[in-house]
Amino acid sequence: MLHTDFAGIKAGMDMLISSPEDIAGYIAKIPHGQTRTIARLRADLSRAAKADAMCPVTTAIYLRIVAENALRDLGDGKNLDEVAPFWRVIEPTSKIAGKLSCGREGVEHLLRLDGYGGSIGAGATTDSRTVM
Repeated sequence: MLHTDFAGIKAGMDMLISSPEDIAGYIAKIPHGQTRTIARLRADLSRAAKADAMCPVTTAIYLRIVAENALRDLGDGKNLDEVAPFWRVIEPTSKIAGKLSCGREGVEHLLRLDGYGGSIGAGATTDSRTVM
């Protein structure tokens, strides 16, 4: 339970500090050709843990760990379906995408390889975008 307000989460709320493994597991369950927002990821995981909210700071850190591990595995020759499809959560225009070793262009490229045919970029933040 938080004793003071933190990162938009109010004092008195139960805050989930998840793990890279939990985030990778959540992402792996997103159907091919669909995406989720980071806000929905946080809401879904916190609800599953019976917490009021999920820490946005550790979520960003762990999401980046998951993404960089997947990029390393892709570089080592694994196929898209053998890694956590982080591109289904990280939007190409996001701050996190800009910090990844593949950059924003790499995230967009992976979305296209994954079969995503929806709008990519600013404003493309719906919770369940589907391949057209």
